[in-house]
Amino acid sequence: MTENRKQELWVKAMECGAMYGCHQRADRSFFLGQWQFPVCARCTGVMIGHFIGFHLALKKRKSSWAAVCFCEVMLADWVLQAMKIKGSTNTRRLVTGIAGGLGTAVLYFKVWRRILSAVHIQFSTKE
Repeated sequence: MTENRKQELWVKAMECGAMYGCHQRADRSFFLGQWQFPVCARCTGVMIGHFIGFHLALKKRKSSWAAVCFCEVMLADWVLQAMKIKGSTNTRRLVTGIAGGLGTAVLYFKVWRRILSAVHIQFSTKE
């Protein structure tokens, strides 16, 4: 692959990361060689957490309480960092992002399951 093609792909990936809503700060992002990840460390973790969370939620029912606690782990890291109480690292952002992504994925899955169940019940009663 030519260097020009790599550059084009990286620019497209960065555009996708921006559309995802990531700030893409270089100091809060991982790098693969000279190439910055298209999303920051926390958003990378959230994406990984979503992937894991949806697969877990498909296979086994997970507790809403646990899912909320996972989300709060990410929120706590963000608040501590924003209030300058404790600095965060990219590794911590990744780990807490995974926890938050896992929690939100489980909660999203539960909401969709309820919506689909309600729609199914509604259509079942019309027959």
